[in-house]
Amino acid sequence: MSVDRKVGSPGMRLLMMTLATGFLLFAVIGWDVISTTMAKAEAERQLAEQKQIETELAAVMKEQKELEAKIKSIDDRIAAIKKLREEQKGPSAVLEALRERISMVPGLFLQSVEQKGDQVEIKGNSPDEAAVTQFGRSLEFSNGLFANLNIETQRKEVINQTAPVRANSAEQPKVNVIDFTIKAGYNSSKGSTPGTTVAANNGGPAAQPAAQAVKN
Repeated sequence: MSVDRKVGSPGMRLLMMTLATGFLLFAVIGWDVISTTMAKAEAERQLAEQKQIETELAAVMKEQKELEAKIKSIDDRIAAIKKLREEQKGPSAVLEALRERISMVPGLFLQSVEQKGDQVEIKGNSPDEAAVTQFGRSLEFSNGLFANLNIETQRKEVINQTAPVRANSAEQPKVNVIDFTIKAGYNSSKGSTPGTTVAANNGGPAAQPAAQAVKN
């Protein structure tokens, strides 16, 4: 009975309520501290993961840039090699294209073929003006291989060394020869590539083929 009275007294009730309140407050504060610590640890862990991902991503980006630089360097080398090959095969392609057309025109002789970039200058002669005209047409109608042709011709007399000298004449017979100069643009993308040199025809009865010279 005395215990019940002590517990039921106002002072004891206040003490018990104070203790209970203090316990609950301590528990709440403790949980808050623990949860905050756990949240901080989780945030630090996530931050560390993000930093690691950023580091790895930076390394990947660096490797990607290095690979792109290497690929560009290789592409530049390939382009330089292709350009060099195109420049090297240009004269052969020009000569092959001319050889095919000269073989179709008897009595036509070349003196020189000079190529500068995509421009070609052809010099030669023929005793037959029709042969020069035929050769010019073969270049003009070449499906874009040669373009913007400019043909200059000049007639002159030369000694016909193949004709016998007359007994009653002190002079050897002469024959008319047509000197020609053809300037044209050359489209290398439509030309052939075999390295064949031009061979002069020997069908002209009076004209003498001059020495051939190919320049680049």
